[in-house]
Amino acid sequence: MNTSVPIDIGISDADRTAIAGGLSRLLADTYTLYLTTHNFHWNVTGPMFNTLHAMFMTQYTEMWNAVDLIAERIRSLGHAAPGSYSQYAELASLADAPEVPPKAMDMVAILVRGHEAVARTARSVVSAVEAAGDEPTADLLTQRLAVHEKTAWMLRSLLE
Repeated sequence: MNTSVPIDIGISDADRTAIAGGLSRLLADTYTLYLTTHNFHWNVTGPMFNTLHAMFMTQYTEMWNAVDLIAERIRSLGHAAPGSYSQYAELASLADAPEVPPKAMDMVAILVRGHEAVARTARSVVSAVEAAGDEPTADLLTQRLAVHEKTAWMLRSLLE
């Protein structure tokens, strides 16, 4: 733990540590997907340029706001939030964005897999959160799952 003042919020130290670890992985995945989505927003080309450019902007803006909520929840649990590229590379389940921008529909497919991966990471923390009775984190995870599952569905629809 990174605090000298005891925390007594009704969640044990061990549970807070486990939950913060899961949220750190979620933060790393979200930030990695944010960066990939922003990269694709800048580099998309082709007949669907305008549609994808605008869609990607909506998506990366939502994730930009989410990383703050996730990091602040980690801090509320008494732990330091990871905030470096090296930490994110170690914690994330997603690969970094390709160095050479792919074709537009390949971007969409990469983002589908990314949103699905973030949803899996969020879901992996749920049991620890429920066992600890950590309702604020459960609420955060429910919101993140809804966003990533819906976004994956919308992106998948473009691939049909």
